[in-house]
Amino acid sequence: MAVDATFAVLVLAAFLAGFVDSIAGGGGLITIPALLLGGVDPLQALGTNKLQGLFGSGSASLAYASKGHVNLKALAPTALLSFLGAALGALGAKVLPTSVLETLLPFLLIAIALYFALKPGLSDAAAERRISPRLFALTIVPLIGFYDGLFGPGAGSFFMLAFVTLAGFGVLKATAHTKLLNFASNFGGFAVFALSGAILWKLGLAMGVAQFLGARLGAASAMRFGARLIRPLLVVVCLALAIRLLWT
Repeated sequence: MAVDATFAVLVLAAFLAGFVDSIAGGGGLITIPALLLGGVDPLQALGTNKLQGLFGSGSASLAYASKGHVNLKALAPTALLSFLGAALGALGAKVLPTSVLETLLPFLLIAIALYFALKPGLSDAAAERRISPRLFALTIVPLIGFYDGLFGPGAGSFFMLAFVTLAGFGVLKATAHTKLLNFASNFGGFAVFALSGAILWKLGLAMGVAQFLGARLGAASAMRFGARLIRPLLVVVCLALAIRLLWT
């Protein structure tokens, strides 16, 4: 495949990833294999993916905030904890073993898929909160952020599960809050990759623009259809990611 054609395919893949990721997470399922198939070095693929992913999660966060589904100012301290957790995770990735995560993650993702597929009563309506907002922010958020920086796949699914089961959020509100915290954790990982020079800036920025547009379309679809769209797509994304991890 010619260089220009490869570039165009990667940009198109980023648009599709932005659409899917803004609704159910898992955009890296599309972009990371696409980057690797396009001949990008694995470390640069991870760094470039973090850069372009910022545009998608940032775009989705702004779209959800503009319709009142998330308060960016009120959630900023929590987002900072997600950022710090991810930055520590990315630094830890150089020294901490991830073999246990690689083994357990597919089965955790299958469990999440089954939960969202089979749990009765899941909708856009709020449910009972099982943990205080302060405790949620100080424990769950940095822990998932750390995981995102250390390993990454499925972080959005873990945020979704935490918001629905522990914070009592409806599915749409959980999606909106997940995207902001995912943006923050992406930024934490991105900062570490940027300092190490493992980013293809021209490609990452072009894919980022496509991610931004795809995420806008995806967020609009999620807000229009709510749980009817988010639940099945989340199940599909979790299962697809689990299958990919088991395969590799």
